[in-house]
Amino acid sequence: MLTVYAFQIDIVWEDKAVNFANVAARVAAARPVRGGLLVLPEMFATGFSMNARALAEDAETGPTGTLLSGLAREHGCYVLGGVVTQSNGGGGGDRPRNEAVLFDPAGTLTGRYAKVHPFTPGGEREQYASGDAPVVWEIGGLRVAPLICYDLRFPEIFRAALRRGADAFVVIASWLPTRAHHWDLLLRARAIENQAYVVGVNRVGTDPAPTIYPGRSVIVDPSGAVLAQAGDDAAVLSATLDPAFVTGYRDALPFLADRRDSPVEW
Repeated sequence: MLTVYAFQIDIVWEDKAVNFANVAARVAAARPVRGGLLVLPEMFATGFSMNARALAEDAETGPTGTLLSGLAREHGCYVLGGVVTQSNGGGGGDRPRNEAVLFDPAGTLTGRYAKVHPFTPGGEREQYASGDAPVVWEIGGLRVAPLICYDLRFPEIFRAALRRGADAFVVIASWLPTRAHHWDLLLRARAIENQAYVVGVNRVGTDPAPTIYPGRSVIVDPSGAVLAQAGDDAAVLSATLDPAFVTGYRDALPFLADRRDSPVEW
C-alpha cells in the first residue's frame, strides 16, 4: 500500500527561494504518513521556463535537489519533483534536461527520468535535450513510472513502461488551460488502457506569457474511477494505492494479455 500526496501549487516565476518556502509549508501542513510518496509538478521550482541554461542545476546537490532531499528525510517519505538539470553530454549536447527526480526517505537520490517528449510547440525541444526511455521505480510495493506533461499524449511510452512492469504512472505537468479537457480525458484513458493507477499533478497560478494554469490534478484507479480530484486552486490530493488491486483487476479482466507489442500491418 502506498499513500500518494499530489501537491497542486502556484509557482512563482523563476523564484526558487519563494517556491521552496511554499512547498515546505504545504508539505508540513499536509502531515504525510511516513513512507508515503509526495509529488510536485513539472519544474515546480521555476515554472515552465525556456531559460534552461540559467536555471539548470545538479540533480542531487543543487538547491532543488537539496530541498527535496531534506523534505524526504524530515517527513520520512519518498519525494518526486520536476527539476531542470545540467547537461550530461551525449546526444543532447550541452542542453539541460527537464527531469523528474526521486528521493527516498533517507534523502538519497534514487531515480531520475528525463522527459522523452519535449513540448515542441512551446520551444522546449530547442532548449532541452530529450530523454531516451521510460523508467520504473519500486515505491512502497508499487512499480511506478514517472512521466512529464507532453508525454501524456503518447500512449507508446506508457506501453513501454508497462512492459517494464509498471502498475502505476505519475504524470507531473505544466498543462495549459486551452486543452484542459484533453488532460482530463487522457489521464483516465491511460489508466483504463493500461489497467494501472494514474496520478496527474498539474500546477495553478500564472506565468509571464501570461498563462493561467487550470490545475485539475487527479488520481485515477485502474478501472478509470477517480479517487481524488482538484479544481483550479492550490490543493493537496491524497489517496492510498493498493498493488493487490492492480493484480486482481488485471486478473479479472485480462485485456492486456491480448495486446500486440510489435507493429502490425493491417
